[in-house]
Amino acid sequence: MKVVFFEVQDWDRPMLAQWAGAARDAVLREDCLTVENAAEFRDCDAVSVFLYCRVTAEIIAAMPRLRLIATRSTGVDHVDLEAARARGIAVCNVPEYGANTVAEHTFGLILGLSRKIYAADRRVRQKNYSLRGLEGFDLRDKTLGVVGAGNIGLHVIRIARSLSMRVLAHDVKRSDLLAEILEFEYADLDRLLRESDVVTLHAPLIEATRHLINADALARMKPGALLINTARGGLVDTAALAAALETGHLGGAALDVFEGEETIIEESELIYRGLTGSVQPVSLLLEREDVIITPHMAFYSREALRRILQTTLDNIEAFAAGRPRNVVAAGT
Repeated sequence: MKVVFFEVQDWDRPMLAQWAGAARDAVLREDCLTVENAAEFRDCDAVSVFLYCRVTAEIIAAMPRLRLIATRSTGVDHVDLEAARARGIAVCNVPEYGANTVAEHTFGLILGLSRKIYAADRRVRQKNYSLRGLEGFDLRDKTLGVVGAGNIGLHVIRIARSLSMRVLAHDVKRSDLLAEILEFEYADLDRLLRESDVVTLHAPLIEATRHLINADALARMKPGALLINTARGGLVDTAALAAALETGHLGGAALDVFEGEETIIEESELIYRGLTGSVQPVSLLLEREDVIITPHMAFYSREALRRILQTTLDNIEAFAAGRPRNVVAAGT
């Protein structure tokens, strides 16, 4: 089975190269799979992509032998699942690689805002040691609103409860047993927004959740509340967020993801690109001291990276052996 890995970077190249070198028919590419280069790989049986390759129906049509798309991510919104199903192509993901990893980054962002650590750091680097405007607030006894109580959301809840925070969770799937064990409460989105001091997003990006946090939702949030997004950029209307921050209604925002980031192939180039076109709205936030932006790195720990790669390689080998696993769209 011929496999082509796209979006190969420094962190995943050694392990992928070792796997490919074990008498396997595999190709490693740094670029994305695109409509323009799809024909070059028309003889491959499987492709593996990361975050920014958009596997469209047009690309799928240009690869007649394709039988497997193995994404090195949990989210699959960058793959046309309907087109894959129509062609009988299996799509596999990495359902669990580091719920604790993303949860820890989430709390790093929360603490960075609640204690104004980032703003203080910027000020000290300018040789200004004034405390004026740097008063933070304790997390103890505050309410955390968790939108999306899946694997990552539950880890966030565990950390929050260890800090004596009250937790409200919103999810389409409920587990009363988990709510009792972890001591949190399910709530509808309106109540969660109204009562939470910090709102953190851990929901998938589907059509129903796109711009879930829009101008109306932001207006319903408690004055001075913080918004955290380590899930998908499209969950938040960036222009509406910028307006809510400008009026002072929100106390701050921390984003590990934002709208339009999929147009940036290399995560390390985030700050160095021109931020034009679809990523322009985020430029409204870059100079604000009440905003923290990190380059989609919540997953980026050495332990999580290894789990991502190992799961992906196991997915490919299982498919080749006729025992597909972690399938989100079934082939034939």
